[in-house]
Amino acid sequence: MTETTKPIKKPHGKARHIEGKCVACGARCESSCPVDSIEMSDAGEPVVLTVKCIGCEKCVKVCPAAALEMFYTPEELELLRKWEAQHGAAGEEISEEERALREMLARYRGVWVFIEQYDGEAAKVSWELLGTGADLAGILDVELCAVIIGHQVGHLCDEAFAYGADKAILLDNPVYLNYRTQPYSDAICHLVEKHRPEVILMGATGQGRDLAGAVATVVKTGLTADCTGLGIDDRRNLMQTRPAFGGNIMATIMCDKFRPQMATVRPHVMAMPERRAGRTGTVIREGFAPREEDVLVKVIEVLSDRDGKDQVDVAAAEFIVSGGRGLMNKENFALLQELADELGGVVGASRSAVDAGWISHGRQVGQTGKTVRPKIYIACGISGAIQHMVGMQDSDVIIAINRDPEAPIFQIATYGIVGDLFQLVPALTRRVRDLRSTRGCEVPERVAV
Repeated sequence: MTETTKPIKKPHGKARHIEGKCVACGARCESSCPVDSIEMSDAGEPVVLTVKCIGCEKCVKVCPAAALEMFYTPEELELLRKWEAQHGAAGEEISEEERALREMLARYRGVWVFIEQYDGEAAKVSWELLGTGADLAGILDVELCAVIIGHQVGHLCDEAFAYGADKAILLDNPVYLNYRTQPYSDAICHLVEKHRPEVILMGATGQGRDLAGAVATVVKTGLTADCTGLGIDDRRNLMQTRPAFGGNIMATIMCDKFRPQMATVRPHVMAMPERRAGRTGTVIREGFAPREEDVLVKVIEVLSDRDGKDQVDVAAAEFIVSGGRGLMNKENFALLQELADELGGVVGASRSAVDAGWISHGRQVGQTGKTVRPKIYIACGISGAIQHMVGMQDSDVIIAINRDPEAPIFQIATYGIVGDLFQLVPALTRRVRDLRSTRGCEVPERVAV
């Protein structure tokens, strides 16, 4: 007579927080717990009340950063080994909902970068995003695709290949001559439904912000705006880092249950990739185009503001001299202009100086202004609020001048000078002028103070 093996019930264990992995996603674990066994600490990290935990694993499954795990006692581990012997090590219990989610996520593959263009000329942020997109595509082991929409813009495919794209999807039609939300968003949504990318990147410009929001709404996915960092976790989720709570913290956001994952990135946040002339790729020509009579918005005239007042492109400058509240008034910005002229650069400003009316908003550097990556950034009288530092922290060299030795700007400065800017800036200007006169008119690569 054969003895029947008694079925073993799988032990559930208890949830446990893994130190250092929580990304403060917004207490998803707390809201998913059916027995209220998770509380959030002041730092936004989960505290598991093991007495109440029933080991349902819902918090572990919902955590986008794998910051929670199941903990088993030695006795439970022994039972777990016996259970696996009966059911097989692969006997993972997966709900129908989880299985459907995994199947949906598996259908989306590829990294897309939308190539923003005006009159056939691409915005530089698009090439910057191709460099970042190539890194993400390498981690995911998928192709990097440039999406190009416009009229007579086929030449941009070759440029996209030169900056790292493996293939280009081209929609070339007169209806796309000028950017309008409806035809462009309809086109992107059509392509998403047909090709199913898992990541879409766009520039955080006027056009990119408008288009990304419209597309995300229609395809019913998440969108993170103004990202300063992008990465991939071990579950193929796009880790999107951006300032949060008024810029006081950096939050990492993930869209782990929807596809595609969408993010916008401001110009000059990501490094420009190397251009490799002659590089080739595959061009996919799509014929989708709405009829002009079906588009509600008509472009009557395109007005350019390039000849307008104070159209200095701070974001493109290699040398920037910025002023903050420490300048005291509008007239004192003339000191910074003199130094900027000697360096062949431009004058920038913090938000406090712009809000005070001392300088135009077009010169503002920071979270609500321009993001810059100059060779040299000189911060004069700027304390260094995180909103400002987010916009200039990737400068090659940062020189900070401030009276307060505890000013936050010194934490990221390459060189810090504690002193009176009204004495130091004129002295620095004279020194640069002297060096230029001794070297012909050449702007020195390094300036000794």
